[in-house]
Amino acid sequence: MKILVAGDFCPTERLKPIVESGDYNSIFCEVEPIIKSADYSIVNYECPAVLGDYPPIAKCGPNLSSSPKGIEAIKYAGFNIATLANNHIMDFGAQGLMDTVNLCSQYNIDPVGVGKNLEDASKILYKKKSGDTLAIINCCEHEFSIAGNASPGANPLNPIQQYYKIKEARQNADYVLVIVHGGHEHYQLPSPRMVEIYRFFIDAGADAVVNHHQHCFSGYEVYNDRPIFYGLGNFCFDRENSTSLWHEGFMLELNFRKHERVEYVCYPYTQCCSNAKISVLRKQDDWIRKIKELNAIITDMGLLQAKCEKFYDGRKQSIDLMLEPYRGRLFIKLYLMRLLPSLMDKAKILQIQNYINCESHLDVLRRCLRVCDNHRDRF
Repeated sequence: MKILVAGDFCPTERLKPIVESGDYNSIFCEVEPIIKSADYSIVNYECPAVLGDYPPIAKCGPNLSSSPKGIEAIKYAGFNIATLANNHIMDFGAQGLMDTVNLCSQYNIDPVGVGKNLEDASKILYKKKSGDTLAIINCCEHEFSIAGNASPGANPLNPIQQYYKIKEARQNADYVLVIVHGGHEHYQLPSPRMVEIYRFFIDAGADAVVNHHQHCFSGYEVYNDRPIFYGLGNFCFDRENSTSLWHEGFMLELNFRKHERVEYVCYPYTQCCSNAKISVLRKQDDWIRKIKELNAIITDMGLLQAKCEKFYDGRKQSIDLMLEPYRGRLFIKLYLMRLLPSLMDKAKILQIQNYINCESHLDVLRRCLRVCDNHRDRF
């Protein structure tokens, strides 16, 4: 069974008028034959496709959306499965999510990773071909899109729950594919935590694990004879003033055969560079060299840890500003110039650290912040 997996699709900026006009060929002409050559082709739809004028939810970061034309576009390209467990799928609330699910069904695209509640969102998608069955499990890290016991949303990354789903899938399918939406945006390596969890998924019985979200491609490894791909990059996602990494990615072809190792092929490309289209990378020497460098770091846990800590250190100022109560350009500038004192003393930092590090304290913190958000008009 041949499966193709692609990263994030979101028809923004220059892509939007092209998609709205229906000129899909100009975007996908170079990759359409690759997509349609697979038995099943999967893409991450990185926003809700909405039918109405719904209000955006309150969240950090942008609220993304598309018209129904976006779903029509991925159908034209040859995709028949859409992973929807991502951090933007609830950007326009429950109705935006349900519109997307219904539109996928209308275009004969199987949605996976979302639902009307947590139980529904965690359902495994089974696909059959020539007597073989593939199970797909899709989940994402916790941001503003997660389903609850009685509320719609995306299937959350939860290694314990995914363990049981992998075991269930193993009983009912020949092959098990886990697709996760997570990682650090604009950072080309997985965190040690991601490596540990994704290897655990392999140990639990997954045949392959694929990740996207970071808006740049990452490397991969073969762990216990099974592949883990840590980042595919954007599939087709336009953004003004972005770095070169934003425009680079690859589609992944996985070939599943009974009692054999999973074979894989990477199809690198550039997207939304000088024009709003996807262009297959003809000269791949530099791309192959970069992938090899990333792979070498991923398989050296000490080096990977050091690289991640350096990346985290580069985020220190933005985290510092988030924790400090200063707001507004003037106060932030004065604080950065050290003309205003820090209001975070050592005792306060230790208290916050304890609430984040201790699982029980973190449970309390999450609950209290949720209650504060629900009753913010009282403050």
